[in-house]
Amino acid sequence: MHGRRMIEDEKPALADSLWSATAPPGPACPPLSGEVEAEVAIVGGGYTGLSAALHLAERKVPVVLLEAREPGWGASGRNGGQVIPGLEEDPDEVERILGPSFGRRAVRLSGAAPDLVFDLVARYGIACDAVRAGWIQPAPDAAGVKLQRARVEQWQRRGAPVEWLDRAAVSTALGTGLYEGGLLDRRGGSLQPLAYARGLAAAAIRTGAAIHGHSPARRLERVGAGWRVVTPRGVVRARIVLVCTNAYADGLVPGLARTLVPVTSVQVASAPLSHNVRRSILPGGEAASDTRRLLVYFRLDAAGRFVIGGRGAYGERGIRAAQARLRRLAHRMFPQLPDELAWERAWGGLVALTENHLPFLVEPEPGLVAAGGYNGRGIAMATAMGRVLADKASGVPDAELDFPLTRLAPIPFHALRRPAVALAVAAKGIRDRLGF
Repeated sequence: MHGRRMIEDEKPALADSLWSATAPPGPACPPLSGEVEAEVAIVGGGYTGLSAALHLAERKVPVVLLEAREPGWGASGRNGGQVIPGLEEDPDEVERILGPSFGRRAVRLSGAAPDLVFDLVARYGIACDAVRAGWIQPAPDAAGVKLQRARVEQWQRRGAPVEWLDRAAVSTALGTGLYEGGLLDRRGGSLQPLAYARGLAAAAIRTGAAIHGHSPARRLERVGAGWRVVTPRGVVRARIVLVCTNAYADGLVPGLARTLVPVTSVQVASAPLSHNVRRSILPGGEAASDTRRLLVYFRLDAAGRFVIGGRGAYGERGIRAAQARLRRLAHRMFPQLPDELAWERAWGGLVALTENHLPFLVEPEPGLVAAGGYNGRGIAMATAMGRVLADKASGVPDAELDFPLTRLAPIPFHALRRPAVALAVAAKGIRDRLGF
C-alpha cells in the first residue's frame, strides 16, 4: 500500500483510486481557524461547491468554502471521468415533470453543461486530460434500442449533435459486438475527475475565493438575517449558505439526507494496454456508458488504461466481489484484452440517486440553499448547478434561474431504502443476465 496515494480516511476496498495516484497535487487549503465573514459560505468541496465558489469569485462576491477533508475527496474525485450531456430522464419527460418553462431551461442547461466544463478547463488552464471526443450510450437489447431511438429523436428535435449508431457502427466505435445499437452525443467527453476538481479549487482560490480543507461544518446557526457555520476550529458568518454535500449529506440540514439515496459505484483500472489492443477499443476516444438496468461505464484514460465501472455494494466483501465481476465482464465484452492483463487499481464511492431521477435545488430556510442528486451525471451537471447556485446567491430572482427551486421533500420510509436498493440491484442484475 505504501506509496500508492490512496484516498485518505476511506475503507480499503474503495481507496485504491487511479485518480488519486495520477492527479497533480491540489492547492493548499488550510483548515479554518478563528472567525471570518463572507457574503456566501459554501459547505462541500465537490464540483457543485467548487463551481459555485469560482462563479461567485468571478463576480467579486466574498465567498468561503468549507470542506470536511480536501476538495474532490468524495464522488467528484472518484467517478468515471465521463462528461455526459443531459439528465437521466429524456428531454420530453424533463419538460413534463418540471413544466414547459423550467423544463426547457433545465434541458438547455443540462445539454450545454459539457460546454461549461470544457470552457472552464480551457479558460483556467486546468490540466486534467480533457478530451471532447463524444459520449456513446450503447443498448444491449431491443428495449434499449427503442429507448435510444426515442432519445436521439428528442435531442435532434432540439438541434443537438446526437446521432444513431446501428449495430455495425456501434460495434466499430466501441470495439465490442455485444451491443445492438446506440447513440453518439458529440457534446460529451472525458477527463481526469480528481485533477478537474483540484483545478477548479485552484482557479477559485486564484480568483478570490477562500477554501478551507479539513473543516467539517458541525452546525448551522441562524443569526439575524444571516448564518453562522461552525467548524471544529472556526466560524464563518455569512448572509447565505450553500450546502453542496450531495451523497455525503449528514444531519447538518434536517431532512436533506433523506431526499436522496446514496449508492456505491465501483471501478477497476488495468495497466496501460499495448498499442494494438488500445486502438481496438473506443478508437475514436469516446467515453461510453450503457442502458443496462445496472449501468456499466467504460473508457480508456490518457495513458491507455482500460477503466470500467458499475454498481457496487455496501460491505467490504461485497465491494470487492463487485470489482471482480467488473474485471470478468471487461474480458467478456472485449476478448482482445489479454488473459494475463494486470488490473492495477480498484476503488469506488457514493453516487446520489433521487426518486424522480432529477437533481434538486431547494431552500429549506431563507438564505439556506442546497443542491445535488445528479444520478451519475455529476461532472457536467454539478458544474452547471454550481453556476445556478452562484446566480441564486448573487440575487437572480428564483423565477429566472435555469433550474426550479423546489421544497425539501424527504423520501418516505427513507430508512428502508438502503435494503430496498440492495434487493433491487440483485433483481436487476439477474434480469440483465437473463436478457429480460
